[in-house]
Amino acid sequence: MTRRAHNLDISGQHLEGAWWGPGPDAAPTLVLLHEGLGCVGLWGDFPARLAAATGCGVFAYSRAGYGKSSAIPLPRPLSYMHDEARQTLPRILDAIGFRAGALVGHSDGASIAIVHAGAMADPRVKAVALMAPHVFTEDLGLASIAAAKSAYEQGDLKRKLARWHDHVDCAFYGWNGAWLDPGFLTWNLEEFLPPIRIPLLMIQGEADQYGTIDQVRAIERGSGGPVETRMIPAVGHSPYREAPEATLAALSDFLARCEKMNDIAESSLDNAQ
Repeated sequence: MTRRAHNLDISGQHLEGAWWGPGPDAAPTLVLLHEGLGCVGLWGDFPARLAAATGCGVFAYSRAGYGKSSAIPLPRPLSYMHDEARQTLPRILDAIGFRAGALVGHSDGASIAIVHAGAMADPRVKAVALMAPHVFTEDLGLASIAAAKSAYEQGDLKRKLARWHDHVDCAFYGWNGAWLDPGFLTWNLEEFLPPIRIPLLMIQGEADQYGTIDQVRAIERGSGGPVETRMIPAVGHSPYREAPEATLAALSDFLARCEKMNDIAESSLDNAQ
């Protein structure tokens, strides 16, 4: 499936974006929200496969500081995920003509999806799918983030990331510096869970080096709507890369059973004819 460039200018920032599959007038749209070191390119062939598996359109963008998007001043504010969810993401949804669909977030992107779903109550967002989500800090995750800093400064992680990010130091230190800031220890998103009334799917690798099962259980307990959890054995922090078939199957099954998504798909196709 062909990738179509769809770059945006939001609040004075140039954002790299891309579409796969049908546009928002023809089918529901799945908006991909990348991880703390991700970007459009690092999704690989996952967006195309997701569009093919679900029949939905898929839109992905690189947040400011990532990929081919504009650089940002450092350090990032510790509220950067809140800010993205409440200020930037609504403008992006408007800019792409988002009519209805779901947010699909990975890691930091999953946290952004949680804040948006809990704080904004956008009626166009019919479901949320989270891969390797986190709603509070843990020793395990912080240790892995500290190890990533060593790999970046002393190993070859910087070289690998530079292939994908035009402003690689901006991308890395914007994420790493925020998470390792002492003030970030109290970071917590659980307050945003009870207002989430729409269906929520979690996909979690059992060997995730950035988060424990406690993250999953907190979301299950706190969410105000129906929650489904898919645990994938022997998979780490990136289910869509490490277990793409299982991840696509979980997402396809979940979205097919979201009644409101099905209604939107039928009405979209009727309008397109």
